[in-house]
Amino acid sequence: MGTLPEVGSRAEAQRLIAGGRVLVDGQVRAKRYLLADGQRLVVRPAPPPRSELRPEPVPLDVVYEDEHLLLVDKPAGVVTHPGPGHSSGTLVHGLLERAIAGGDDPQRPGIVHRLDRDTSGLLIVARSPRAHRRLQRALRERQVDRRYLALVHGEPPPAMTVDRPIGRDRIVRTRMTARGVRDGREAVTHLRRLELMPRHALVEARLETGRTHQIRVHLEAVGHPVAGDRVYGRRPDELGLARQFLHAYRLRLSHPETGETIEAESPLPADLEDALRAARDPGAAR
Repeated sequence: MGTLPEVGSRAEAQRLIAGGRVLVDGQVRAKRYLLADGQRLVVRPAPPPRSELRPEPVPLDVVYEDEHLLLVDKPAGVVTHPGPGHSSGTLVHGLLERAIAGGDDPQRPGIVHRLDRDTSGLLIVARSPRAHRRLQRALRERQVDRRYLALVHGEPPPAMTVDRPIGRDRIVRTRMTARGVRDGREAVTHLRRLELMPRHALVEARLETGRTHQIRVHLEAVGHPVAGDRVYGRRPDELGLARQFLHAYRLRLSHPETGETIEAESPLPADLEDALRAARDPGAAR
């Protein structure tokens, strides 16, 4: 009996079977068919979706690169991939010439996970379908260590874990929420206070899951919203911030082909450094 190659997920395997791309002894079989000893299984992967996107100059830094993946330091203000209202100037457009690949969506080739437009920092991007499948599986199995720096309002405890499902806000549909959610998805964020200031604190957030706006929603839910966050913070800006103080500063993962540990760090951008100085000395900021 042959060995089924990596197909990413059960749903993807079912699509391959339904599409006649899985053969048993040269014949297409229904998904309920039971293999017998000695039978030969052949899987013909579906061709990658064609993308009509074209490369564009987009400011970004590639901090690690090999034939399988990239680690990219995304600046604030850059959308990760095309979508409604963002048909150009995205991170994907800036990386197309680096042969990014993988995934079922031709609008986001190679994208393993995303950052909000106004969140800066490190992202993993695949350069092959197999690397993409393996990296996404590592994320699902919580094998990728993703850490963020956030400046928050108030005095959070030295350490805490926020374990609250996140779902779409029933009133403001562009917002997510962790309050009164009936059909939310599991979301877990580990928080560690790094520095306490007169009216703010610098915290490290470690993601266990990766839901939309997860860190921002969880910090709002526990009463310590991210400074500068105009969606979930909604507090007067005292620090001159033009965006939320949230930066994906550290990544640690196993290479999808070699198993080697890859680590990368990104320094705070200048605008967040300025805000941090102002938070440490509010009198000087005035």
